[in-house]
Amino acid sequence: MPPCGKLSPMDAALTLLNDLIAIDSVNPSLVPGARGEAEVARALVAALEAAGLAVHVQEVAPGRPNVVGVLEGRVPGRALMFCGHIDTVGVEGMAQPFVPVARDGRISGRGSQDMKSGVAAMVDAARVLQQTGGLAEGRLVVACVVDEEHASIGADALVTQWRADGAVVTEPTDLQIAVAHKGFEWVEIETHGVAAHGSRPRDGRDAIRMMGHVLTALDALDARLQGGASHGLLGTASLHASLISGGRELSSYPDRCQLQFERRTIPGEARGCAADEVTRILAELTAAHPHLRASSRELFTRSPYEIADDHLLVRTMAQAAASAGVTTGLTGMSFWTDASVLGDAGIPSLLFGPTGAGLHGLDEWVDARSVCQCRDALVALARQWC
Repeated sequence: MPPCGKLSPMDAALTLLNDLIAIDSVNPSLVPGARGEAEVARALVAALEAAGLAVHVQEVAPGRPNVVGVLEGRVPGRALMFCGHIDTVGVEGMAQPFVPVARDGRISGRGSQDMKSGVAAMVDAARVLQQTGGLAEGRLVVACVVDEEHASIGADALVTQWRADGAVVTEPTDLQIAVAHKGFEWVEIETHGVAAHGSRPRDGRDAIRMMGHVLTALDALDARLQGGASHGLLGTASLHASLISGGRELSSYPDRCQLQFERRTIPGEARGCAADEVTRILAELTAAHPHLRASSRELFTRSPYEIADDHLLVRTMAQAAASAGVTTGLTGMSFWTDASVLGDAGIPSLLFGPTGAGLHGLDEWVDARSVCQCRDALVALARQWC
């Protein structure tokens, strides 16, 4: 189809986006008791069926289904996957998070940028393809997955059943082609003291003060990371202390202190590097401070991701975007995405999505025109790739 011209508020991609924003799909793993993805999944089943795709529902967890639409070409060829998550973060502090508001070329509301706009663009791209003759060759898989904002159980389940020769994750990239993103590792450290009455220092050992040594060592590690190796698109690795707790009451020596921190990783770093760094730090600290007792454990790890700049998928995406009137360049994203899960499963992936701001914030919005431009570029990509 021709590049998105004068924007119409009735454009099908924008209508679908408004419908999706209006549905509460806050991730229940982030906000206990939240609605989850079931209702938005039903809306996407209806949209994909109306577009003429064969629809498959994959129940990942109770009330949390992936929705996969498939458009088959007339003869076999390469397979392309569009992938986007349908959960959102919480809405505390937002006045009307599920009321989409169009103003000054923007559409706002929870999920407008992250990432119901990308989902609307990829679903509508499938509709356009089907209504303009379908695919001459190959296969298009449109995957709408749950839980990316927490543990990505949706993407993990997706790759057990679905494969493609290339994939586009439609996270917001300002219509740039993102070929890399950071990973992360979560680690917990606990220092162990001895509980005692606050008036009896000889009987007690302060676990919170012991954690002070750990925090100082982590601060030094972060300085080394941020002053060390830098990725051309992503910058350096880093870490931050995320959560800390300890003690029982003011009049007692604390017998425990618990710290959870996040280590952001870049391509080329070994998986589990954060846990290894902590093991070395604790060994050095216990040698220097004989009374310090500490333990650690790895909580969760997700790999960074990178695809070669000259990969056929990247080159084809650039050509497709240009043919749809979209000017692109190569970039990297600081945040983690499901592209890592797809990549680890052997599906070459890149990120390409609309323009917006307010990621996880109180004022989240997407540029309406960019949603249509994203859709047009995805249509062109499918035709060229498949």
